[in-house]
Amino acid sequence: MVDSPAKLSHPSGSHVAVLLALPLPTAYDYRVPKQMVLSDGDFVRVPFGRRQVNGVVWGPGLHVINKTKIKDVVECLPTPPMSNVLRLFVDWVAAYTISFPGAVLKMTMSVPAALEEPKPHFVFGINPSPPLFKMTSARQRVINVFKKGEPLQALGKLALEAQVGTSVVSGLVKAGGLLSHRAAPIFKIATPNGKLPGLKLSEEQAAAGALLAGDVARGGFAASLLDGVPGSGKTEVYFEAVAEALKQNRQVLVLLPEIALSAQWLERFERRFGAPPLQWHSDLSPTRRRDTWRAVAQGQADVVVGARSALFLPFRDLALIVVDEEHEGAFKQEEGVIYNARDMAVVRAHLANISIILASATPSLETIANVKRGRYRLLHLPQRHGGAKLPDISLVDMREEGLTSGHWLSPKLVEQVRHTLAAGEQVMLFLNRRGYAPLTLCRTCGHRFKCPNCTAWLVTHRHGVERLQCHHCGYSTALPEGCPSCENSTLASCGPGVERLLEEVKKLFPKIRTEIAASDSITGPAAAAKLVQRVENQEIDLIIGTQIVAKGYHFPLLTLVGVVDADLGLSGGDLRAAERTYQLLYQVAGRAGRSEHPGRVILQTYMPEHPVVQALLSGNREKFIETETTAREEAKMPPFSRLAALIVSGTDASEVDRAASLLARQAPHFDNILILGPAPAPLSIIRGRHRRRFLVRVPREVNIQNLLTNWLASFPVSRGIRIQADIDPYSFL
Repeated sequence: MVDSPAKLSHPSGSHVAVLLALPLPTAYDYRVPKQMVLSDGDFVRVPFGRRQVNGVVWGPGLHVINKTKIKDVVECLPTPPMSNVLRLFVDWVAAYTISFPGAVLKMTMSVPAALEEPKPHFVFGINPSPPLFKMTSARQRVINVFKKGEPLQALGKLALEAQVGTSVVSGLVKAGGLLSHRAAPIFKIATPNGKLPGLKLSEEQAAAGALLAGDVARGGFAASLLDGVPGSGKTEVYFEAVAEALKQNRQVLVLLPEIALSAQWLERFERRFGAPPLQWHSDLSPTRRRDTWRAVAQGQADVVVGARSALFLPFRDLALIVVDEEHEGAFKQEEGVIYNARDMAVVRAHLANISIILASATPSLETIANVKRGRYRLLHLPQRHGGAKLPDISLVDMREEGLTSGHWLSPKLVEQVRHTLAAGEQVMLFLNRRGYAPLTLCRTCGHRFKCPNCTAWLVTHRHGVERLQCHHCGYSTALPEGCPSCENSTLASCGPGVERLLEEVKKLFPKIRTEIAASDSITGPAAAAKLVQRVENQEIDLIIGTQIVAKGYHFPLLTLVGVVDADLGLSGGDLRAAERTYQLLYQVAGRAGRSEHPGRVILQTYMPEHPVVQALLSGNREKFIETETTAREEAKMPPFSRLAALIVSGTDASEVDRAASLLARQAPHFDNILILGPAPAPLSIIRGRHRRRFLVRVPREVNIQNLLTNWLASFPVSRGIRIQADIDPYSFL
């Protein structure tokens, strides 16, 4: 059933509350002008100060300002009204994240051009009764295009086929040889077919798919965790639920943590449903974003696959949300409105009374806790599809290898690489560190190259343009020839990144074809698709990758995965360090042996006794989950408590310290509430802003939003100081 807007209408002369797409705490009153009737959810343009801005009718006027000061709505914008569910969702997200409702609304209106009627374009055709005009060879080529093609042609296509400039076409129109015709812009949308047969599923896959499809068919809120080992066919299983939604002519949203993951996913989707879905991510052109937003709002987009921001699209008739790789930290938005798209997706599904599927091979402890509490249903797929076996995992204790300086691959791993390549199979070396080296220093004076804007070392990049770059603010500078402190030229690169690893691989295997797969090189779906095609066509023998290739990819001939540094990520005191490292390594191990060729995984480690490494070696995932869950419960940490962070920041360090101290003196004092801080953040400066952090822990039953709101309400924020709340923090930097 279509999620229709509210029936409440506001006639001419009445007052309406309009929420503006600006970081403002409340809606503002406006008057409905003559000959206009508005309804809740209508998109409108209104005066605000000396400018006009867009907003949404949020309800009847609030009557908080003098009637004589109320201004008229300028116009009602030509786009379908915002649904009740989306307006409720905006309010809910704002309250949960302690954000201004207008800031959340802005995320739903991220393409202002989509609120306007699309501009018509012109097509051209032959004038059947042309006046006399001068014919040139260029003009004749234009005329010839019509003799062998369609009677109406778009300007760009016509000029291209005639091999002339657009001015030649314009000149023919002025001369009367061609006629121009207004045509509404056409955004071609292929329609996926939910009735096409899918792949033959195993008995357990078919049973899980039937349950998920049944949820969609019945309607109502249903949350399911689809937990399956890598290669178990989770995607094909939840495609059964997608098919059911399509049969009902309703919409589906699929969220992916990394848009680069979409390359093979899109191919599988089109093979299953006969047409591609619409995509939503930052790599789209402005025109494509505008057309996609309108298609979603008008109910023409059947399936959308996108990054976390797709959750705020104005779906007209949503029936199903899928959050693939639900455990991924990439679903957490860390700037602006800070939210976790996985958790907010569950909220949106609940408000819309529809199904949601969380899929993962390594579910988060929060999701597992919700299964145990009976909030989510568990569907488990313990076997790989088609009889493929899980890879054999072995360890290399790097303490016993005695590698010389500048070498990172153990003899055991090198031998396995050589054996695999000789068999005509492919290898992946995994190192979750971009660039050439994480630190460059002077051997003479010890000077370290540091970002001028952040508390971070500059990372050396040598692949392509040589440079030093900050991975936090994007600052970049040329790689110097000598030390700026002592002017000595003896600079040293410390530690390996993927580029340095490539250097070693080329020395060991000079004749093989290698490729780096990192966010520097895989910048969008097109680049990801190109990489996938080259791997599938066996144009690449060895991939050196970061976490961007740790999940979601299926390469039949990839049989060996070597984890160069299995310990990376285990230190630093992060609450989720062990969980995240286990998830990442388990996922990257799952890339090996996904077809008929058996797979092997080699973990290089300096801490073979670590519980994460031992859990991977034994293959006992449940034991690791049990151990990590017990540790969290004993420490009274999520999911057995609630956490929030307050980040105080500003450009003046002394002012930030003063504000943080004042905020600490006004902190609430209760026996069951723990407040740590203020303390300098591990990254105490980012983009030139000094940062101090508080960490607040409360029992699950305590409303942490009310606690923080009351605390912050009594604090007079000085100019230049920003205080940002992070509910359920994922990053502690």
